[in-house]
Amino acid sequence: MSHRQRSILAAITLFFLAPIVAEFLLGDFPATWLPLIIVLAPMYGGGALLIRELTRRSGRGWPTILLLGVAYAIIEEAFTTQTLFNPDIFGMHMHLLSHGWIPALGIGAWWTLFMLNVHAFWSIGVSIALTEGLYPSRARTPWLGNIGLSVAAVLVAIGVVYNTWYTFHHDPFRATQAQFIVSALLVVVFAAAAFLISPASRDLSAPAATLATLAQSDSPRQPLPAPPAFITGVAAFLFGAAIMLSPILWKWNWGAPALMLGIDLVFLLGLGLFSERSAWTPLHTLSVGAGGALVYGVHAFMQPPIVPCSKSIALASHALFLVLALAVIAIAVHRTRSAMLLGPQEQPPAQPLFP
Repeated sequence: MSHRQRSILAAITLFFLAPIVAEFLLGDFPATWLPLIIVLAPMYGGGALLIRELTRRSGRGWPTILLLGVAYAIIEEAFTTQTLFNPDIFGMHMHLLSHGWIPALGIGAWWTLFMLNVHAFWSIGVSIALTEGLYPSRARTPWLGNIGLSVAAVLVAIGVVYNTWYTFHHDPFRATQAQFIVSALLVVVFAAAAFLISPASRDLSAPAATLATLAQSDSPRQPLPAPPAFITGVAAFLFGAAIMLSPILWKWNWGAPALMLGIDLVFLLGLGLFSERSAWTPLHTLSVGAGGALVYGVHAFMQPPIVPCSKSIALASHALFLVLALAVIAIAVHRTRSAMLLGPQEQPPAQPLFP
C-alpha cells in the first residue's frame, strides 16, 4: 500500500473512530443507534481530523492538539449543546451545573472542567493517538492535501451547524449574549495559544537504534529511562478513571473540581517529564491513548445510555465496543512495534509530548 493510500485510509479511520470513542465506547448510545454516526461523524470525526491535520502540517505536537481540543470542547458545549450554561439540558433533570456553581458566570465548575477533559483528552486526544498507532509510519505527517483539508473543514462546519440546529429546535434554553461572546473569545484564545507553541525543530525517533544519534544531536532529549509502556498505559487508565469517577464526589461540591484540577496537573506534568526522555517511544504515546480508551470502555458499564434502551441491549453494546477497543489497541500495538523494528527511514517519529 502506498503512502498516499495509507494516509487516506488513516484519515477515514479517524473520521469514524472519533464519534465511536466519544459516544459509543463511553456508553451514551448502544450499538442499535450506530446509524447516528452519520450525524456525529462530521462534528467529532471532522473536528479530530481537522485538529490533527493543522497540528501536523505546522510541525507541532500534542500540546497543540490538546489546546485545540479545549477550543473544540467550548464550541460544542457552549454553542452546539449549551450544556455549560443550561441547568436542565433536554429536560433530563441531571442538575449538572449545581456542583461548584459560579453565579457570575452561570456555569458549574465541575461540569465545565469535566467537559474540557472529556473532549480534549478523549474525543480528540484518544482518537488521534489510537489512529496514529494504527498507522505508525505516517504518525507525524499530514494525511490530507489542501482539498482534503478543505473538505474536513466543511464537514466540521456542517456537523456543528446541524447539531446546533437540533439542540435549538428541541430545547428552548438560550445562553445569554455575554456567555456566547465570552465563549467565542475563549475559543480564539485557546486556538491562538495552540499555535504560539514553537514547532518542533526536528523529529525525535526513540527506538534503540537511534538513541546514540539523539544523544549527539544539537538538542537531545534527556538520556534517562522512561517507565515501560505498559506502566504509562496503566497510569493513564488510573488518572482517567479518577476523572470519570469524579461525579461520586458531587457531595464535596468544590472538592470535585479541585480534585480534577489536581489530577490534570499531575498527569500533564508527568507526561511532560517522561516524554522528554530518550527512552520514550511511540509505544508509550499509544499506551496513554489506550489507557484512556479503556477507561471509557469500563465506564460504560457504570451508567445507562442516555437514550431508551433495555439492559440486555445496553450490556451487549458495552461489551461489543469494549472488545472492539481492545482489538484496535492490539492491532495498533502490533503495528507500532513492527514499525519500531524497521530502519530509521520507516520508524515512527517519537517526540516529547510537551516539548
